[in-house]
Amino acid sequence: MTTRQRHQVPDTIHTNGATPNPWWANAVVYQIYPRSFQDGNGDGYGDLKGITSRLGYLADLGIDAIWLSPVYRSPQDDNGYDISDYRDIDPLFGTLGDMDVLLAKAHELGIKIVMDLVVNHTSDEHAWFQASRDKNSSYADWYWWRPARAGHEPGSQGAEPNNWGGSFGGSAWEFDDQRGEYYLHTFSKKQPDLNWENPAVRHAVYDMMNWWLDRGVDGFRMDVITLISKRIDGAGRLPGETGSEIEDEPVGEEGYSSPWPFSMDGPRLDEFLKEMRHEVFEGREGYLTVGEGQGISTLRNEAVTDPANKELDMLFLFDHMGVDQRGAKWNMVPLHLPDLKRAMIEQQDAVKDKGWASLYFNNHDQPRSLSRWGDTSTSQLRIKSAKALGLLLHMHKGTPYVYEGEEIGMTNAGFTRLDQYQDLESINAYHQRVDEAHVQDAASMMDSLAQVSRDNSRTPMQWDSNRYAGFMRPDASAEPWLAVNPNKAEINVEAESNDPDSVFSFYRRLIQLRHTNDIVAAGEFEAVDVEDEFVYALTRSIDSQRVLAVVNVSSRTVPLPVETSLMLASGIEGSKVLIANEDSDALASSIAKGELSPWTAFVYQI
Repeated sequence: MTTRQRHQVPDTIHTNGATPNPWWANAVVYQIYPRSFQDGNGDGYGDLKGITSRLGYLADLGIDAIWLSPVYRSPQDDNGYDISDYRDIDPLFGTLGDMDVLLAKAHELGIKIVMDLVVNHTSDEHAWFQASRDKNSSYADWYWWRPARAGHEPGSQGAEPNNWGGSFGGSAWEFDDQRGEYYLHTFSKKQPDLNWENPAVRHAVYDMMNWWLDRGVDGFRMDVITLISKRIDGAGRLPGETGSEIEDEPVGEEGYSSPWPFSMDGPRLDEFLKEMRHEVFEGREGYLTVGEGQGISTLRNEAVTDPANKELDMLFLFDHMGVDQRGAKWNMVPLHLPDLKRAMIEQQDAVKDKGWASLYFNNHDQPRSLSRWGDTSTSQLRIKSAKALGLLLHMHKGTPYVYEGEEIGMTNAGFTRLDQYQDLESINAYHQRVDEAHVQDAASMMDSLAQVSRDNSRTPMQWDSNRYAGFMRPDASAEPWLAVNPNKAEINVEAESNDPDSVFSFYRRLIQLRHTNDIVAAGEFEAVDVEDEFVYALTRSIDSQRVLAVVNVSSRTVPLPVETSLMLASGIEGSKVLIANEDSDALASSIAKGELSPWTAFVYQI
């Protein structure tokens, strides 16, 4: 079922507060990580031709739009999130002509293409940055350049303008010999931050965005967009700089202070987003804008996504993805289900009247949720918990995002050695925490990487059980850029596509349910039995019509919670079960006993 064929939510039903209702009110977006999706030429890297060859699969799944991670020209320091030319395709992925073919064929199938937009920073190889290294250039103020700290030799240890640390380890400042100054890089040293205080920077970005929209893309997923406004004092100085009126944060365990309180959701963010909307999207229809929302509170989400404010359509929030972490992401604790519920409830309640939520448990920066929160100890539990987590997410109000392989139940990579990892963040974090700051020993850090490294989600897509899982030809002379998960023999598209009981078939039904059932797409949300530690239950309703979603998020048989039990007091009628991950007789038997078997999940028309 494609965009052109599916039912639209009537304007008489409230979605995000806009009229008419946007096309994405009952849509599902599928994220593709290009280097891992499909290799079309046998070099070990996925590419645009490979994606085009798999569009039929995505149409069969039923998704409405593709979020395409970066394919722009790039040195690939951070797998394409370091862009050296916004108006060209990296040869690793193909050509502009290949991109045009992908757009045309996707549109023929009713699938929209949303490009990843990375404009908090560029590559240090971008022409803008290279020009800015000359203080006399018109680009001199396009990045955050600063002299050495007063009283220190430029380039020496301790001479950095302030104590900020970079997200990928080490200082957030890098000394440039040519200019004789430091530049700010919130992430890798090869990813210098653009200075959005400079209007010339902003309008160059808007011109580029318009160029892509004119070429046919249907919108943008905006990488770390909530970091573009930094907090500065009256003289334009960052916190902690010599003479700054703003005091920096204290230095943490790894030897640096955090830039996040001064970079996330900065003072001019709303202004910049409104300007972008006016300069790029005004007068256009049918596009989608979703921002990666570091530092955005659930309450701020309403303001940014309220259509009346003309900023973004939706945001990816992070609070629910940190409920099993304490401090640094590498410090993992077991999931306490009420914590996840409270985070999701806050997100839902914040956009109850206006604005919209994006729904995700997986993406290219997160480990596989099935390995993180599900049960992969047996094939049966893996399949059942994959379905349960999918149902749990998709029954919330908002736009669900499916990350490549999620729909077949792909799991974490299972790496055991540091040399198996390619992820810049993971490798740098290991060296900083183990070798430099000594805040974690090698064994526990390797365990942390196995749980939450970004490479867990980046192993090649598992299409079949052949040598390279169908990601590339089995007789190819090259190796995949990242090792294929050994469980490809059991978990793959070929094995699941025609199996009515597979994870893939279940996701197809979830997507179809959102397309065809207005209550699932746009009904009001209400949590049930919030404090129960094993069962996640919620209702969705429009007027007097209501559905109840129930998920046992555990590998044990548990009693039905009180409120949920009352709603099911008369038992289960098979005709009223909209979707479930076990057969109707087993489900009815469990409900009659007042219990739920491990990882049972269902949606019931009350």
